[in-house]
Amino acid sequence: MLKKLPFLIFIISFTWNTNAQNTVGTVLITEDVFEAYTLISVHNNAYLLNNCGQVVNEWSSAYLPGNSVYLLPNGNLLRAGRVEDGSSNIVFGGQGGVVELFDWDGNLLWSFLYNNNQQRQHHDVFPMPNGNVLILAATAIPEAEAINLGRDPNLIVGGRLYNEQIIEVEPVGSDQANVVWEWNVKDHVVQDFDNTKITFGDVGMTPEKLDINFLNGIGASENWLHFNSIQYNANLDQIVISSRNLSEIYIIDHSTTTAEAATSSGGIYGKGGDFLYRWGNPQAYRQGTATDRILYGQHYPYFIEDGLVDAGKIIVFNNGNGRTPEYSEAAIFEPPKVSPGVYAYTPNTAYGPTSFEYSYSEQTSDPSDFYSAILSSAQRLPNGNMLICEGRTGEVFEIDAADNIVWKYINPIDNNTGSSIVQGDPPMAGNLLFRAIKYAPDFPGLVGRDLTPGATLEFNPDLTECESLSVQDVAMSNVTIYPNPTSHSIQINSQFDIDLIEVYSLVGQKVKVSKNKTSIDLSNLDSGVYFIKVYSDSGNYSQRIIKQ
Repeated sequence: MLKKLPFLIFIISFTWNTNAQNTVGTVLITEDVFEAYTLISVHNNAYLLNNCGQVVNEWSSAYLPGNSVYLLPNGNLLRAGRVEDGSSNIVFGGQGGVVELFDWDGNLLWSFLYNNNQQRQHHDVFPMPNGNVLILAATAIPEAEAINLGRDPNLIVGGRLYNEQIIEVEPVGSDQANVVWEWNVKDHVVQDFDNTKITFGDVGMTPEKLDINFLNGIGASENWLHFNSIQYNANLDQIVISSRNLSEIYIIDHSTTTAEAATSSGGIYGKGGDFLYRWGNPQAYRQGTATDRILYGQHYPYFIEDGLVDAGKIIVFNNGNGRTPEYSEAAIFEPPKVSPGVYAYTPNTAYGPTSFEYSYSEQTSDPSDFYSAILSSAQRLPNGNMLICEGRTGEVFEIDAADNIVWKYINPIDNNTGSSIVQGDPPMAGNLLFRAIKYAPDFPGLVGRDLTPGATLEFNPDLTECESLSVQDVAMSNVTIYPNPTSHSIQINSQFDIDLIEVYSLVGQKVKVSKNKTSIDLSNLDSGVYFIKVYSDSGNYSQRIIKQ
């Protein structure tokens, strides 16, 4: 875990808060922000931004977001895109249709269409450790098949029902793929409406399957489930799924064969493709009422990675859509386990726990200022902070362990038109963000890359304070450190006699010392972000620098 730099304990607390003047881009930054790069997908582009909101890399596509995007350990970019040529009549919020792979320089390596009237990628994809890609898709179930599965005919509209499908594909060539694994929720349904159907059973005693007639009070729709996220845990070989409409999280076994995934046996955990665990809305399987509900239209649940605070627990953005009062929260909970990947459950009860272990919200008003009915994400960071994307407003902010906001960025680009605004103008209504993810400087896909800051996404930015992030330690002033960024040496001008110059890495390791009173050579350091500390009899001075 990255730790606070040792010399920062001498620094007077410093915060740059430009909310009064900056309306978009980086509007707040403090010394406690996690120094990293944020990836977002906006209009036809994906952008990697530093904490000042400057672009360090970008990728352009012919498609609008469809919706997730990932930076890969080799520096490639995996992105879902939205096909809008009318080739599919499967239409709902989050629709996609194409999965693209780009190299670091923006060259398109692979483009795979999963988009027709029978099936359509939507919302999420996931890059597998073996180079394959998980794809979330909606597939059309004809009315007759839906009825044969036990769906109440009165709950069928449009003559069909959407099945949610996950496929794992092996990219082939520039635009083809081999499907190497498949799971369909329609193979794991139960109902007590029609006892003539093979799916008939006791819903309350069959929590490993989904009640095909439970609508969560939303009403009949083809898109009755609206899965919006799939995330893979390699240690457990399990997939975490989010259903926005039913306000539930499901965990399934990925170790099965495709044949086993269509049954209730097989795989490491012996349950085939049935749910290993579910959580958030126990009334969905007759083990609670509306008062027992915890999740409300949630997004992006996943297992927190090893080595981070709360590792092994699940973090989720709980949107709060449908509850009173309306407010969102970034929350963490831990599924009860018998052993790794095996979840504790007492028959004829609800899955535990009964509440979140931790929750961040801002219930300061009704409705809350922190409320995103759609989209959004939360991410645990290596320094213990949490990154939160409030997707409806295009805001990305970071909180520390005490729930203080230490950084905030507001997307200045309209997702529909691609147009940006001038700093000082109010954010556009179309500046939605599906998700935002931070990547540490030591992420393998960034090592050795040119991360020279470029322009911001907004026009006429004011980054004076952000670019320096400097502060007096005692009383030393009138210090100039340049050039920044630099590829070789740093020059120091000061009215005081300089005794010592030190350079620290992001993890607080002293990597360079110079008793030269005017400069220090950084040419042998790797590219990245460092902190330089200047000592004199009159005080000390610290500043962030970028080595190209």
